[in-house]
Amino acid sequence: MSAPDTTHPTDLHFTDTEIAELSEATAAELAPVPEAVANAFSGLPTELIEALRLQGIVTPTPVQEAVIPDGMAGHDVLGRAQTGSGKTLAFGIPALAKLAGRKSRPCHPRAVMIVPTRELANQVARAIQPLAHAIGLKLTTVYGGTPYDKQTRQLRQRADIVVATPGRLEDLLENGYCFFDDIELTVLDEADHLCDLGFYPSVDKLVGMTPEGSQRMLLSATLDGDVDKLVRTHLRNPRLHELDPNAGSVTTMTHHTLTVGGFREKVDTVVRLVEANGRTIIFTRTREGAVELAEALTNQGVDAVDLHGNLSQKVRERNLHRFSTGRAKAVVATDVAARGIHVDNVSLVIHFDPASDAKAYLHRSGRTARAGSDGAVITITTPKLVQQVVRTQRSAGVEVLHHDIQTAPSHLSAAVLAKHGSPAPKSSSYDAKRPGGRPTGRKPYRGQARNGRRPAYGSRSAAR
Repeated sequence: MSAPDTTHPTDLHFTDTEIAELSEATAAELAPVPEAVANAFSGLPTELIEALRLQGIVTPTPVQEAVIPDGMAGHDVLGRAQTGSGKTLAFGIPALAKLAGRKSRPCHPRAVMIVPTRELANQVARAIQPLAHAIGLKLTTVYGGTPYDKQTRQLRQRADIVVATPGRLEDLLENGYCFFDDIELTVLDEADHLCDLGFYPSVDKLVGMTPEGSQRMLLSATLDGDVDKLVRTHLRNPRLHELDPNAGSVTTMTHHTLTVGGFREKVDTVVRLVEANGRTIIFTRTREGAVELAEALTNQGVDAVDLHGNLSQKVRERNLHRFSTGRAKAVVATDVAARGIHVDNVSLVIHFDPASDAKAYLHRSGRTARAGSDGAVITITTPKLVQQVVRTQRSAGVEVLHHDIQTAPSHLSAAVLAKHGSPAPKSSSYDAKRPGGRPTGRKPYRGQARNGRRPAYGSRSAAR
């Protein structure tokens, strides 16, 4: 049995007042259902239809319009859709309709939604909870890093829907606190991220424990590799829906590469970018890099927080709250930690360290230009790594404007950058000399050790 972490608040379990507040807070996530589409949802309980109406629901997102009818008809569903497409309610509405009017047995949920991160579990719960409450269903979240006894108590008190990460859910099942005998619907959300995080064996085992013939829905940004294995093993004749998350909404995502001379210039450039563009997510390769860069930005007057695996859940949630409420203008995150960031109106994504491959590049970049908003993506690199960055961007299939910090506009807003720049360099000759006649080779800047190692991001010499 996992030891409880008493430093962290309990899982999401909402009061009536909190549910009313969440109804307003999740309006952007709840996909509107227009009268023209209402007939397709005629099987929904009256209370659920009214709850949707109270959310100001008028138009469904494409993924919802496609998935909900098949989900309500009881089909297994396979959906390819990006984060921010409104997929939470695409599987949430069929689940609620399926379970409405009946009560679950203690420790025997009837629907389970498996997600890759604790933050996403909370996000899913916040979107579905007000609707579940309206039709008398109970939802609880289950994930590690939180008090174990609180979760077992909520399961004993009856939970119709469990939103869970794989590790803690498997633990509860093995210790007899949760049983899958009554499961009617299993949802795998962001299945590609589940597999990327190494959860394939656990997810394969968990889905295999649900009753044969029960309904299953899998949503993912990609459908290859281990995700394909899950589909072939656990879904029966699934209805496939491959959707552009931004279809039907006018969205612009511009991509840029900004070449700088060295590390110190990278940090200074990030400061200018955040000040010119507002809410920003910055990606680093390592946890240590995220900590150091956040400190360096704060030292230069940009309120920034870090997000990575070394933080406790309490600190992660605190930092995310500061970012989502605007108290911090930037969050510096590693790839894995950033999967828990679901914040609208992110103006800019910065690749401080280059993405490892095209898939990582697209996943990082997808944190902006969500839900019909515009956004910009900027990779900051040195001349030595330009060709590597170009190859990754070409593999990702994006059109990129290239800039050099020496010749770039003084104001680095996305709107200004979109009017400047040039196509990607076509050969490594770019490495020989930067625009403006300045050689790419740099002497070690003040404070750099003679062995070639750079000082920490937050050190005085780096932050100067």
